[in-house]
Amino acid sequence: MAKNIYLSLGTNIGDRWKNLKTAVELLQKAKVKVINSSAVYETSPVGGGVQDNFYNMCLEIETDLVPELLLDTLKHIETEMGRTKGERNGPRIIDIDLLFYDNIIIIRAELMLPHPRLWERRFVLEPLAEIAGAFRHPVLNKTVKEMLGNGTFNEKVIYIGALDK
Repeated sequence: MAKNIYLSLGTNIGDRWKNLKTAVELLQKAKVKVINSSAVYETSPVGGGVQDNFYNMCLEIETDLVPELLLDTLKHIETEMGRTKGERNGPRIIDIDLLFYDNIIIIRAELMLPHPRLWERRFVLEPLAEIAGAFRHPVLNKTVKEMLGNGTFNEKVIYIGALDK
């Protein structure tokens, strides 16, 4: 099983707490083992116009799925939960991003690893630092905690609490 795989989950439509719980449950049914999860944070939206705040969290997972098949699985779960293509950075029932897949670097139109903008997003780095603070970005050569500590962020991030899987 591949390890050191990290996901970011976000939602700002409907029952945000339930949306996160449902996404975690669907991941566990899809050949994805959740090893660790951060707390949930409420965050102000970044881009996409006026919209409600997000609930965000990060997961550490293990899976036998290669990165491309894992991404397909994540997109399938988003669709199954009712996500539709909309405005970039707009409201969504669920967003599941593949942040890191060990130290693999992939640059393709359909998949970029590590996630290309994670280092500039406090709403990703804050929960990720909770479960993978010492993990080193294979391109930037900085730990998650270093990226969080050195970043300039505009969004507000508030600790909510554990999801209670």
